[in-house]
Amino acid sequence: MIRVLLAEDQAVIRGALAALLGLEPDLEVVVTVESGAAAVAAAAVDLPDVAVLDIDMPGGMDGLEAAAEIRARVPACRTLMLTAHGKPGHLKRALTAQVDGFMLKTAPPEELAAAIRAVVRGERVLDPALAVTAWDLADNPLTPREADVLRRAAEGADAKDIAAGLHLTPGTVRNNLTGIVAKLNARNRTDAVRIATESGWI
Repeated sequence: MIRVLLAEDQAVIRGALAALLGLEPDLEVVVTVESGAAAVAAAAVDLPDVAVLDIDMPGGMDGLEAAAEIRARVPACRTLMLTAHGKPGHLKRALTAQVDGFMLKTAPPEELAAAIRAVVRGERVLDPALAVTAWDLADNPLTPREADVLRRAAEGADAKDIAAGLHLTPGTVRNNLTGIVAKLNARNRTDAVRIATESGWI
């Protein structure tokens, strides 16, 4: 029996996925959670064979960050990412983080079940619909610090708040934002947030 941890912030989708996976004779959903942090905590306690993680989850830790933390704390647990859309930046981060699989939420249930079995066998799985995206991955031009600054700006923080949160001066934050807009060939800060979000860089 393959023990599955399922992390998905939307209750309806989480319940549906758990029910569908529970119909498979060799899969057992041992725990469901709604955030990346909860997934890490649950993995350490329940020791699942595979963690199926939504990428976009609230609470400061997305699915990819949770996957890396689970890999560090529970090395035997495989990680399979789920996403509603294959953003190039997300896919690149997933490949860099060495997750075991990457599937679209629109995949048929039998394909998701097959992907879970495959990653437990030690195989890497990529949803066929994402194969073309994988060939044309643009490198993220933002440094980790720039990504942090832009992410906080996207949440509505002003330069003073961003500076306080990242232990920078407001002037440094404003310089970072100006540099980010230039790097992304954006019209302004709002456009930079849009570009970075659509590309999966923040």
